[in-house]
Amino acid sequence: MSLDITTSSPDETLALGRKFAALLTVGDIVLLSGRLGSGKTLFVAGVGEGLGIPDRITSPSFVISRIYRDGFLPMVHADVYRLGSIAEFEDLELTDDSGDGVLFIEWGETVAESIGDDRLDIHIDIEGTDRRFRFEPSGAWYDRDLAVLG
Repeated sequence: MSLDITTSSPDETLALGRKFAALLTVGDIVLLSGRLGSGKTLFVAGVGEGLGIPDRITSPSFVISRIYRDGFLPMVHADVYRLGSIAEFEDLELTDDSGDGVLFIEWGETVAESIGDDRLDIHIDIEGTDRRFRFEPSGAWYDRDLAVLG
């Protein structure tokens, strides 16, 4: 069962990410999709705040991934937009790097087939100045109460 939540400002998107952080457990994988400027990195920045990560969360577009270990739960934040193949993604071993924490992958739809079914897909659509987040659980995510976000 999917859940839709609309945010009307960057502050609301950050707040949604902070609230979402409380649902995370070790080993979680979250795939984010949405066009450029939809709020993927902003949402992950809110998650970082919610996890108590003191560093500023920025887009990993040019470095592919960033690892944050100083929060309540380690977080790997990746952006696979620039990768040319699934093999390149698999060579990064991001799921291994995030084994003791959580993994967020921007443009995640491009590597979904390599991830498996135990993940949460978050699709972000731009609607005027609003952002509509669609949370689509699979695997163990079906057992989480995503309704607490709404």
